[in-house]
Amino acid sequence: MREAMTCAEATVRLLQRYGVSTVFGIPGVHTLDFCRALDQGVRHIQARNEQGAGFMAEGWARATGEPGVALVISGPGVTNASTPLGQAYADSLPLLLLSADAASNTIGKGWGVLHEITDQTQMTKPLTGFSATARSAQDVPELLAQAFTLFASQRPRPVHISIPIDVQAECVDEDWQPVMLPGRPKADPEDIIKAANWLKGANSPLIMVGGGACGAGAAMTKLAEHTGAILIASTAGKGIVPDDHPLSLSASTVRPEVLGILPEADVILAVGTELSETDSFVERLNFKGQIIRIDIDPSKINDFYPANLGIVADAQSSIQALCVALDDYRANGVGAAQERVRVIRAEIRQGLSASERQHAAVLDALVEVAPADMIWSGDACQLVYTGAFSVPMRSPRKWFYPAGYCALGNALPNAIGARLARPETPVAVLAGDGGFMFTMPELVTAAELKLPIPIIIWENGGLKQIQD
Repeated sequence: MREAMTCAEATVRLLQRYGVSTVFGIPGVHTLDFCRALDQGVRHIQARNEQGAGFMAEGWARATGEPGVALVISGPGVTNASTPLGQAYADSLPLLLLSADAASNTIGKGWGVLHEITDQTQMTKPLTGFSATARSAQDVPELLAQAFTLFASQRPRPVHISIPIDVQAECVDEDWQPVMLPGRPKADPEDIIKAANWLKGANSPLIMVGGGACGAGAAMTKLAEHTGAILIASTAGKGIVPDDHPLSLSASTVRPEVLGILPEADVILAVGTELSETDSFVERLNFKGQIIRIDIDPSKINDFYPANLGIVADAQSSIQALCVALDDYRANGVGAAQERVRVIRAEIRQGLSASERQHAAVLDALVEVAPADMIWSGDACQLVYTGAFSVPMRSPRKWFYPAGYCALGNALPNAIGARLARPETPVAVLAGDGGFMFTMPELVTAAELKLPIPIIIWENGGLKQIQD
């Protein structure tokens, strides 16, 4: 006869079977059943605040592309973790927030029970791919299956699952198993042929690459070299094609020198990017050419920048298919495109403001002494704004910059999560003096874990971005 366990114990075991090895959080009276099950195959990292725990889970997801998991109490634990949820939503990161909830018979009744929020799922719904409450133990494996299916096959978004305290304690005598996860959609071959022909006919092709293309680096580089396309990354796409590649302008749409070339492109291939305002800080990018959009999220195909050719599919398989379709093609304008990139890079350096020159000097000095594979975990601060286009990254998931939600205080806990996820990779923090104070207590977490994380604080005498 199979040994019975609590729902909380069965949940932790199922998480492990989905590949989860680490959970971030703070123990509380509403998560005691979970606490009894942790550290039996799943490591628990105790943060100093649930916001820190959420940011650590986010850092894990940023560094690996795999789900980061946070476990918090109901009520204030959920509200504290809501900022990391919002940031993970904005930056398309797979974050799973497991929380307690009040006893099932009290939910929504306003009786004033401990940590009461009348409807936690409604509070986090706008910040997640989905938010749900397990009304019984049998709901948990189904909800986890939905969460990990979303992570594996759709645009990554955070998920919040609430498990009431009485459900956590329910007896489970089944052996929960993970479901078979689906793959990501592939492009229609006819659309790939059409896109290839458009690129062949282009005189001045342009590739806009976002974080959704993190797995497509080698194929994206080959595609640019075959077509002579200039590459511009979003901040999330930085390093997918090495920033020092002769066709790459890095994450530079914030620069007027780069915005000026957009109208010249007769074909724009936008891959895994929502072409967000928070990368350029202009109301609308001035595209004049035909737009091809490849995105796993169908809602992106015809939103602010409607596609002339929309392909709802995984970026990596789509770009690989394009490379096959263009295997025998070599554009004549590759040399001219490389020269254009060289000139624009020089113009960017010459056009820096006095404060940007300060930032660049500091960043150049740091890059000179840092290991080549360093992960730079950035907060929303002036150093990071300048570094987005000036620090050369040669691989993806190494430049953390919360450009979309633009929260403060993420840099240090993001770095802790990344260092634990990738212990062989060095990690450093870039933060402003104001933002660093938001989660400074997580220094204790890093010290307890003996994590070697250099911290660079840009101290400029106030909230300088606002003062300027």
